Amino acid sequence: MIQQTLVLIKPDGLKKSLTGNVLTRLSETKLDIVAAKIVKVSKELAAEHYRELKGKPFFDDLLKYLMGEYHKKKVMALVYYGEDAIDKVRKICGATNPEEADAVSIRGAYGRITTKGVYENVIHASANMTEAEREIKLWFQPDEIIEKPYPTKTQKATLEKRVWA
Repeated sequence: MIQQTLVLIKPDGLKKSLTGNVLTRLSETKLDIVAAKIVKVSKELAAEHYRELKGKPFFDDLLKYLMGEYHKKKVMALVYYGEDAIDKVRKICGATNPEEADAVSIRGAYGRITTKGVYENVIHASANMTEAEREIKLWFQPDEIIEKPYPTKTQKATLEKRVWA
């Protein structure tokens, strides 16, 4: 089945200059990258991304981690597209807990758990099709993705935005 999945190279991955290593490992999936950008993560975006973990004792530290308060203040967001994208990417990423991840997986090779119990696991990958859709729509606008995996509509909007001087 053709799928799309959100991948985030988290701030610790960027600080440790692991972007190339991670992208090389992900290239083993033979999937297409159909969107990519560097994002400065707001507290609102981080909270919405991790909304299912709200109320957990580590939630605030998790938001700070994704916002880059412990590392670089940026994340690389990508959308991978192709046959069985979710399973292929998650297999290469490894278990969420770096200590339980296979040593040859991205998280097993590069992740760690902080003394506060936050999983600095370098990468995020959507868990399933429902989450992939929610997360992709959260991180990307339709015109930022070269494939159109979800229905869109056109609407007139008047926006004030910053442009090059």
